[in-house]
Amino acid sequence: MKKLLNSPLAYVDEMLDGLVTAHPEMLRRLGDDGRVIARAGGAVPGKVGIVTGGGSGHLPVFLGYVGDGLLDACAVGNVFAGPRVDDCQAAVRAANSGAGVLQLYGNYGGDRMNFDMSQEFLQMEGLDVASVRVADDVASAAPADRAKRRGVAGMVFAFKVAGARAAQGGSLQEVTAAARKAADACRSIGVALTPCVVPESGKASFTIADNEIEFGMGIHGEPGIWRGEMKTADALADEMLSHLLPELPLDRGSRVAVLVNSLGATPHEELYILYRRVAKVLQERGVIPVMPLVGRYATSMEMAGASLTLMPLDAELERLLKAPAHCPFWRV
Repeated sequence: MKKLLNSPLAYVDEMLDGLVTAHPEMLRRLGDDGRVIARAGGAVPGKVGIVTGGGSGHLPVFLGYVGDGLLDACAVGNVFAGPRVDDCQAAVRAANSGAGVLQLYGNYGGDRMNFDMSQEFLQMEGLDVASVRVADDVASAAPADRAKRRGVAGMVFAFKVAGARAAQGGSLQEVTAAARKAADACRSIGVALTPCVVPESGKASFTIADNEIEFGMGIHGEPGIWRGEMKTADALADEMLSHLLPELPLDRGSRVAVLVNSLGATPHEELYILYRRVAKVLQERGVIPVMPLVGRYATSMEMAGASLTLMPLDAELERLLKAPAHCPFWRV
């Protein structure tokens, strides 16, 4: 598969160079290896900082959500690889203005280990650091084992809610509570149509036949629930909803945030076909979609496929979701 690159080994660093060059008014690079992206203006005085981190290959997640009303810094790993402990600490220091810092990241083994170590080291230095992990992928574990689930596109809603609460002057305890509330509310599931290629390997991360899909596959190619022949968009939307709705408290009159997300190569046209069906089913149940997001929000390189995320809303979550925000990939 062809890629626009110079050297696979330079892929991430040249991407970061291009990102901050394109958005100098918003972003800057930090860290002894340049693998920390932070707000251009530095930490906001008196505001709780919010930091995330993860592997490259998922733009806009993770680093793409550094901006006003969202994140303050991000530790960046290689493609599909977690960031270094040193970079996690550097991101927290960059986001710290004295009001404390929240580490908000996906539930993956390497990320957990490194952010846990970062939190421990920084607390020993006297910094006030809290952590929330997002675990919204229903295909990755049963409800009884929800703490083992992967964090996928639901992170976008968690970033937005936590960022808004911090921008409004919330304490570290209040920002952490808002982030946990959003993370606990989200449920996501995806479907993959094609594999993707990690630049350093130069080959597809998995194989799938032209007439096949994998339902429930993770964003790194983790096995899904089933593999079989391609289905219609309506059938896939219905099956996605059949996995999400039983876990959500959605009655008639409920309001819900909806994210129909491209995993990379799937175009907006096909995403809107999916959203059309999702909205119809929700409306038939008397559930009201609020501020729907349709596009590329959490990808897996050039994988074709899509994910669906639902987050039931109360008055607080809806207010925070609608609060102003601005980053290179999303403006509210």
